[in-house]
Amino acid sequence: MIVIDKAVLHVLDFNAGSVILSNDVLSIKDGIEVFLLKHIEKSLASQDAKLGVFYEDSECKKLLTGYLEGKMDFVLFSKEIAHMLEQALSHAEEMVSADLIICDAHIDDVQKIIIFKCSSQRGFVHQVSHTPAGFQNDIVNNHAILPNPGQKIEEFAIIDVPKMELSIHAKKYTIDGNSVFVFPELLLECSQGPSQKETIKKISQTVKQVAEAYGKDNIAAAAAMKSFIAGTMEVSNELDPREVGKAVFDDNPAMQSDYIHQMQEAGFTEPAEMDQESTLKKMRTYKLKTDTGIELTIPTDYFENTKFVEFKHQNDGSIIIVLKNVMNLINKGLNFPSTN
Repeated sequence: MIVIDKAVLHVLDFNAGSVILSNDVLSIKDGIEVFLLKHIEKSLASQDAKLGVFYEDSECKKLLTGYLEGKMDFVLFSKEIAHMLEQALSHAEEMVSADLIICDAHIDDVQKIIIFKCSSQRGFVHQVSHTPAGFQNDIVNNHAILPNPGQKIEEFAIIDVPKMELSIHAKKYTIDGNSVFVFPELLLECSQGPSQKETIKKISQTVKQVAEAYGKDNIAAAAAMKSFIAGTMEVSNELDPREVGKAVFDDNPAMQSDYIHQMQEAGFTEPAEMDQESTLKKMRTYKLKTDTGIELTIPTDYFENTKFVEFKHQNDGSIIIVLKNVMNLINKGLNFPSTN
């Protein structure tokens, strides 16, 4: 359950060369509450977010600690964050005006500080004017439209207050000729580990590379990988990349060793916290596309059950895929209405 205790909106209008800081909090009700809740839910479930921990000398951490200890109120704390972000972005080549939303919330009774940076979007809106002839309706180009609840927040940080850990989604900016992640490097001053998506991608790539290097079937190895991850996600939200290799190559210590070595070299050495629901959804099926253009979506468990599907490798290198015990086929293509 998400409860938003306080929220404030600040405007970083680089186009006009001004920063407009609010002196009061938002009124969290009706549409505003729905807007914030939807974006918080979407950000919490993001598989692109990376985990981080504050550096000991982080100025942002000092500010946060001051707020939590009652040395400053929420609005002043949020203003200091806005100033820090404005100073960092003012040196970037990509100076895009943005709205900054900062929330103090409780998610499942855990206090979280949430920072949303919403780059200004262009869009057309109607405008009603009064003229001597009466009302005049017009269409105008608005340069400061917030992302609707169905869209993703471009950059965000969610700080777990008790743990002082962060979930961050940031983009790079060019500052003094260098490519910099402004949120973690200049604003928050924290570490930034791999995202859930990057972790799964690296595991998948390494499983395939090791299987091919030893002349093994990389499709079967990938299916075994998905099956192991799905089984893990059914009981835990933590995934240890090293354990995946041990399970997939359980009958070959040399392949296990090569897999673990490659993962360690790439920096994937620690268990990663995953979103169980979305990870399970991806791991429960395996999608194949043949060189003839045929696409198949097969439940991962069926790769190990020849009662339903079987792969037969031919001497000429081709593969015969046999689907078994099919009682009915459902046409999921376009259905056109009858002309009768």
